Amino acid sequence: MAEAEAVIELADVEKVFRVRRRAGRLRRVREDVRAVRGISFRVARGEMVGYIGPNGAGKSTTIKMLTGILTPSGGRLRVAGIDPSRERTRLARRIGVVFGQRTTLWWDLPLRDSYALVRRMYRVPEARFRENLDRCVELLDLEPLLDVPVRQLSLGQRMRGDIAAALLHDPEVLYLDEPTIGLDVISKAKVRGFLRDLNAERRTTVLLTTHDLTDIEQLCSRVMVIDHGRLMYDGALAGLHQVGESERTLVVDLERELPPIEVAGARTVRVEGPRQWLAFPASASAAPLVAAVAEGYPLVDLSVREPDIEDVIARMYALGSAGAEKVG
Repeated sequence: MAEAEAVIELADVEKVFRVRRRAGRLRRVREDVRAVRGISFRVARGEMVGYIGPNGAGKSTTIKMLTGILTPSGGRLRVAGIDPSRERTRLARRIGVVFGQRTTLWWDLPLRDSYALVRRMYRVPEARFRENLDRCVELLDLEPLLDVPVRQLSLGQRMRGDIAAALLHDPEVLYLDEPTIGLDVISKAKVRGFLRDLNAERRTTVLLTTHDLTDIEQLCSRVMVIDHGRLMYDGALAGLHQVGESERTLVVDLERELPPIEVAGARTVRVEGPRQWLAFPASASAAPLVAAVAEGYPLVDLSVREPDIEDVIARMYALGSAGAEKVG
């Protein structure tokens, strides 16, 4: 079977920053800081890939190289067949970007006017622009916000507005940095559903950076982990949990204070009055555990907490397993 067409290709990509630091009271010295160290990977057209890691791992540096904001210090990089740093303007018409806490909208203009400016910048035909805008407005619940200045929007509202702006010109590739940050549960579900439909209907390639593993679980079939500038893992999310031996937590509220809960497949790690915390493997389904607790104990409420990605990566290091995993 022929290999799927790659829309994003990196081969031994590095990024080195030259910085100056103090060396004594009057002297400064220059040193090289390697933010990205020989990363190689391919993303096929239509894939949705999670790109995760702790703060300072090199995620944002990679995204900035993929968009042409930064020039690689070494290696080869192509997006839709284009060298981003050499043909940044040409590439801009084929990608969409949402940079977390940094908006691409005009601060003092209402959303409606910001979108009109985006249409002019990208020269989107009126009919196509109207179709894309109407779809984003409906699915992201933006109708009440269209006449509100961006500076008056909450973080979650602005994030939805930024996602819409990034899609008005029909990009082939979409880079998302924390797209559900600041959103409530209902809004998160809307954004995730919107992204799934976008990917399914238009085969938009999505590279997603997030600290919310639920985003990855619900959207991505593949996840890449970067830390200290190196690609540590590239594969399925279940495999990542197995490598790091990570655990999820079931938080159980009982009708009254009881001894630690005993059910197969989990262990009680904390008890505070009627509330108990049960740890279980992140790769396992929570459904049998929930059913067992509900059947054997007077249950009032419960919730599942995902493992923190920093903890997963720390365990990967501690177990010394990263080097044995498939990379690139």
